[in-house]
Amino acid sequence: MHFSYNKLWKLLIDRGMNKSQLRELSGISSSSIAKLGKNKNVTTEVLLKICKALDCDVSDIMEIVKD
Repeated sequence: MHFSYNKLWKLLIDRGMNKSQLRELSGISSSSIAKLGKNKNVTTEVLLKICKALDCDVSDIMEIVKD
């Protein structure tokens, strides 16, 4: 099982945002954006910053996918 952040990318598209805008709005690093893009683990602090910036719940930006 692994995390998938496809919901985050779809949410950004729906809101007309790109990854750079998300990075600036949430205050996360470019390396965190890269990890998210590769479905790698990020800290809960990063997820919280994204949720605050987008005014959403963590379930709106990620899901667990079975291999």
